[in-house]
Amino acid sequence: MERTIYMLLFLFTSLQSSACTPSENRVKNEIQKDTLANKKVMKLKITRGDKVITAILYENPTTRDFIAQLPLTVDMEDFAGKEKIFYPPKKLSTTERKAVSDPKIGDINVYAPWGNIAIFYGSYSGSRDLIRIGRIIEGMDAFNVTGTVKNVYFELVEQ
Repeated sequence: MERTIYMLLFLFTSLQSSACTPSENRVKNEIQKDTLANKKVMKLKITRGDKVITAILYENPTTRDFIAQLPLTVDMEDFAGKEKIFYPPKKLSTTERKAVSDPKIGDINVYAPWGNIAIFYGSYSGSRDLIRIGRIIEGMDAFNVTGTVKNVYFELVEQ
């Protein structure tokens, strides 16, 4: 009986996993990793025209300050051909600043000295002045464009 239950659970888990698209599996894996690392995972929906971008946000004081300003529509300027940036209406907390030593394309960071939010779409090096508040897990190509991106809408997604 016990063996049958384990076999059914295994079969259900396998079927559920195979029913997902590769991008859905990647999203599920990202969220699972963060949950296992004891981080509270919150989802962020970013809309740029007809494109929808999905991100996860990390639990920290800077993120909480950002969430308090949502929903938010901004224009994002291109900076150094590597990131899209904007300045939130109110300054965000920078008290828990840690060096970002493992930068990844898709990171959402706050650059503490200037107070801007940056979404990295190109390679960059780590910095002690960055505060990671999230990561784009789907739709990153929407930011890999030249110039300013107008009317980008940020909203928290209920889970």
